[in-house]
Amino acid sequence: MLTVKQLSRLTGITTRTLHYYDEIGLLKPSRVAANGYRMYDEAAQLRLQQILFYRELDVPLADIRELMGRDDFDVMTALLSHREALSKQAERLRGLISTVDHTIRHLKGQQKMNSAKIFEGLSQSQEKAYAAEAERLYDRDTVRASNQQWQGYGKDKQQAIMDEGNQIYAAIAAAIPQGADSPTVQALVQRWRDHIEYFWVPQLEQLEGLARIYSEDARFKANFDKVDPQLAVFMLHAVQHYVLQRQAT
Repeated sequence: MLTVKQLSRLTGITTRTLHYYDEIGLLKPSRVAANGYRMYDEAAQLRLQQILFYRELDVPLADIRELMGRDDFDVMTALLSHREALSKQAERLRGLISTVDHTIRHLKGQQKMNSAKIFEGLSQSQEKAYAAEAERLYDRDTVRASNQQWQGYGKDKQQAIMDEGNQIYAAIAAAIPQGADSPTVQALVQRWRDHIEYFWVPQLEQLEGLARIYSEDARFKANFDKVDPQLAVFMLHAVQHYVLQRQAT
């Protein structure tokens, strides 16, 4: 049995946060001692472990409370799910570390890198930022459905989709001299729209909103700048033309 202060020291969670978890019914103490101290037994500690796993995976507190409050909630099933999700995170991190190592060797002149190698792993590391921005702009159900759709693809399919996206952006960058309203660029915008549907099906105005994020949000623009410094703004102009043409028909 641990006091709230002991549990706080072990987990790094403030006592205030633990009190808040109690208030919202997420984590109740096993008992309250005569001196008013909250006490947590092993069952409560394991429940907190579940909460922390979900928080590590960026699940909102309200959703955690809903999930763990279900009659069919099973700890072993949840642990296996956490293990799978964390393994995927670890794999992505290993990929990013590998990209850093390759880049260091490249800059030292010890190894050559092609464009694909330069961005290897980075498209996947953007997903959290994309997801957060999507949840700000669109309803949670849409974002959740998109995430489920993405997770339903196998690893090879996910990689093929990301590769296809990178190819489309590279092709648009190469076509910048032709102009945003050129048939070539507009055909590429259509390919981009089709590609987006691997994740969700946007309305025309949402397409323009997404392109605007690419050009105005520094997190996203930085990645487009690696392909071509003009790409993000050019894409916005190209998508705006595409939307106007579709709205006029």
